[in-house]
Amino acid sequence: MHNNPDQFSSKIGFVLAAAGSAVGIGNLVGFPVAAAKNGGGAFLLLYIFFVVAICLPLILAELSLGRATGQSPLGAFKQVSKNSKIWAFAGALSLITPFMIAVFYSVLTVWLLGYFLQVLSGRLDELATPVYFGGFITSPWIFAYLAAVIGMVVLVLKGGVRDGIEKAARLLMPMLFIMLIGLAVFVLTLPNAAAGLKFYFTPQLDRITWSVVNGALSQAFFSLSLGMGILITYGSYLRKQDNLVQSAKMLACTDTGVALVAGLMTLPAIFAIYPSTNPGELSDSSVGLIFSFFPNIFMAMVPKFGYLAASFVAATFFLLAFVAAITSLVSIIEVPVAALKAESKQTRNKALTVVITGVLLGAVFSALSFGQVKWLSEFAFYSGMNKSLFDVLVDVFYDTILPFNGLLICLLVVWQWKRHNMAAEMASGGATGWLERYTHAAIAFWIPAILATVFVVTVINKFFS
Repeated sequence: MHNNPDQFSSKIGFVLAAAGSAVGIGNLVGFPVAAAKNGGGAFLLLYIFFVVAICLPLILAELSLGRATGQSPLGAFKQVSKNSKIWAFAGALSLITPFMIAVFYSVLTVWLLGYFLQVLSGRLDELATPVYFGGFITSPWIFAYLAAVIGMVVLVLKGGVRDGIEKAARLLMPMLFIMLIGLAVFVLTLPNAAAGLKFYFTPQLDRITWSVVNGALSQAFFSLSLGMGILITYGSYLRKQDNLVQSAKMLACTDTGVALVAGLMTLPAIFAIYPSTNPGELSDSSVGLIFSFFPNIFMAMVPKFGYLAASFVAATFFLLAFVAAITSLVSIIEVPVAALKAESKQTRNKALTVVITGVLLGAVFSALSFGQVKWLSEFAFYSGMNKSLFDVLVDVFYDTILPFNGLLICLLVVWQWKRHNMAAEMASGGATGWLERYTHAAIAFWIPAILATVFVVTVINKFFS
């Protein structure tokens, strides 16, 4: 079993691969700006609390379920429920969700690659103009970048678990950590960076509302890739001698650490370049911040550091964001690939071809939904406005379905798998302690109630506001 190519070769290999799925655009930009807009240090404390109190038990539940069954989410749901049709539907939903997320996330990854290449070609000043992004996302070049992104994903996934996913994670994740720390150190040397730090870490308890609490929980939940089926799939690649509790703790600490360091890069940079900034005026959209706001930050460095140095910092930032996005995309696409391979008894290459073809077609339609094709740009109407296909995918499968999938996993574990089976799996590979006992109580009682509430509130806000 130790030499099984369909298993991670070590605990650190799993942690890096799982962290690759978890660390994405939301960590680098969305998390620090959400903290700044919603109570600074108070938001950080809420976030860390939710990671420990809610997300860590769910990480353990997904990893345990995956390793015990050795199956993809669909196979795990079917096996534990003894082929119940209702639970098979729930398992299928946990496959459809990452597939649909992969469609729109491919488009985001393409934009990051394109901006990185544009900076390398010396066009940082053009990126900083207000109209550039709108023209860029409707450019025919988008499809060339899309082909490159899909090619990279295929190259990694063709290698399988150990020679593909793990090997790529061992190369790319240290690169991401080095670039992130390097940028954070540079930003902290800028004048007025201390103002950003103060705002970032000072608790503003008067700004804590239900929406802020919900935002901190959602950020923690999404950041750790819960409800996507990724951790069930990766759990099936874990060895029996691996300590699940230690692995879960390492994953949670790594992801949270990246988010906190990203805050040391993002907020001080904003305050250093724009001292009069009011974080409440910043965009809630990570996309808007990355592609419209940040190029202006880099251009503001030109008078002091010169155009070449500013371009170097910008290129490093967009490369950092691209690496974070591509590692997440690889993990997301692996979920339906693994399921198709197992359910249809196909080879990895055949399953990968089918899934990648579907993702590619979906990404093309999604990329065309920004004004090029009317019916794609006006794909749906809710909350008083037309929504593009891209918007619908984000609203439905990223913002809404993920907490619902997390709820289904809790119910499956409690109602079908039972506590003693999960306890035995968690204990395999090492002692568990208090976290094992807390996990069972949390998954049985308050976590399902919280996730159900988040799901209902999200549906109302997204589709009926």
